[in-house]
Amino acid sequence: MTHSTETPEVPIRPYEVTAPEVVPGDLFALTPGEAARHRWHVVTHTLPESPEVIRVTLRPPLGGVDHEVVLRREQRVTVGGRRLDEAAIPLVSSPALDGVEFRDGDRLHTLRAVDPHAREVTYVRRWGAWQRDGGPAESRVSDDDVRRWAAGADRAGDLVRHEPRPLRAAEAAGARRVVVTGLGAVTPLGVGTGELWDGLLEGRHGIRELAGEEFDGLPVRIAGTVPVDPAGLLPRPAARRMNRAAQFAVLAAREAWADAGYADGGTRESGLDPERVGVSLGAILGDASVLVGGDRRLRDRGPRGVPPLTTPMTVPSQAASQVSLDLHITGEARTVTSACASGTEAIGQAVDRIRFGRVDVALAGGAEAVVTPAIMASFAAMRALAGGDPAAGSPSHPFARDRDGFVNGEGAGVLVLESEEHARARGARVYCEAAGWGLSADAHHVAAPDPTGDGIALALRRAVRDAGGLLDDVVHVNAHATATVDGDLAEARALRTVLGGREVPVTALKGHLGHLQGAAGGVEAVAAVLTLHHGVMPPTVGCAELDDAIGLDVVRGAPRALPDTGDLLLSNSFGFGGHNAVLALRRVA
Repeated sequence: MTHSTETPEVPIRPYEVTAPEVVPGDLFALTPGEAARHRWHVVTHTLPESPEVIRVTLRPPLGGVDHEVVLRREQRVTVGGRRLDEAAIPLVSSPALDGVEFRDGDRLHTLRAVDPHAREVTYVRRWGAWQRDGGPAESRVSDDDVRRWAAGADRAGDLVRHEPRPLRAAEAAGARRVVVTGLGAVTPLGVGTGELWDGLLEGRHGIRELAGEEFDGLPVRIAGTVPVDPAGLLPRPAARRMNRAAQFAVLAAREAWADAGYADGGTRESGLDPERVGVSLGAILGDASVLVGGDRRLRDRGPRGVPPLTTPMTVPSQAASQVSLDLHITGEARTVTSACASGTEAIGQAVDRIRFGRVDVALAGGAEAVVTPAIMASFAAMRALAGGDPAAGSPSHPFARDRDGFVNGEGAGVLVLESEEHARARGARVYCEAAGWGLSADAHHVAAPDPTGDGIALALRRAVRDAGGLLDDVVHVNAHATATVDGDLAEARALRTVLGGREVPVTALKGHLGHLQGAAGGVEAVAAVLTLHHGVMPPTVGCAELDDAIGLDVVRGAPRALPDTGDLLLSNSFGFGGHNAVLALRRVA
């Protein structure tokens, strides 16, 4: 239902004529008042009924039903100073909707057909109410309102069209829906998603003193470190061929694989075509210690002292390649490097690979192990690191008045993503829908965020749009919130702008974990999925006193029940250089 008459963009200049001067094609208003209210009709037919009376047939210029008026010959009416092709204006009536059962996802298109300049307005039904597409929450209307509009549309000169939500075909055309079926994590709170989730709800943190002598003399000696040696949880020959980040990744991927209901060993044991499965992991450096150790051995022992696998164990892509080796995945093994947004972007790319049929299943997330002396010294030189005693509470204070920097961390988080039809066909447990994602770039500074938050806001809007949702659907935000002064303010400003003043609850997890760099998006996506699945939002640790300038509803002190209204959760990741990535997850019934 659009402009069916290709009306020229000619200004409407009303003037008065007598009834006999009216001819088919005239833009007609019975009175100057109707013309001023942009209430016009097109003359489709005139019929002299007597020497004193003329019968005129009228139709709304954008289409509708006919009605007739009887004019005396001396009567003056208003015409619009231009003519339309009356034969091209459709004769159409708005349907009665009294007996129609509406469903969420239905659309209603309305058009004020009597106004030649009118534009179609679309309402979308969400959570039992209709909201104007792109409009504020105040634009919500009820089913009864919609039925009343349809019943009175013809009389009012409007057009109403109901577009039912399409039923999903057995073999859906176009983009496929992607769901989350498995989770795995290795974090400073422990090995496994159980340790992660329990620690988040209990308000524990995994930030520790760095005891190794290589950290002696550093200005900051605390980090979010994994409390067990990952090499001890893997077969020794395999572990020796993996860097620390890859060890984290393989452990998290194995847990996610089993959690999704697949057989130990990988694709072949699970009856999957390995070519239809992929890996997508984010990393900044992977494991910086391998290259540093190789250089040290070169200086101490000469060329023969450098292990032969130094180079393949140095590259950031080692985590993805080791997961593909471990589970025999041949579809693809991709690595995304976009600073601290790497893990979230890797998940988003995997979503698209499944959506458009490149693979059916993907393991996606991030892995990082950069708690090394050189990295710590570099961050300290930037004055980006927080200090403090971990025994006295988390030194990381996201959104807090006393925040003074982030805490470096390590770990891995992996999701198993599948096309919905693939997951349903095998009877898999579905945690939630991986509904969409958004990217943007600040183009502002090599390290500092854009203080306006405009780049972050763009990524947030794109994620919601990509998920096919509305901003009013957002029920919770898992914030990036590294506890840096400028970074937290920029993210808060973006969230306030995008959410339009709605008090959407926000959680920041870096008080629990530290900043896991390229792995942060993967681990926090795991936590976000669990938030949707359990209907509980973890508290923000380290934020004893909220900075007034943040202006957000930050979940603090204790877990809080997820609100019932709305269905989208946003998980944010932003990185040095202006990389912004946002993942949109949707809860399922």
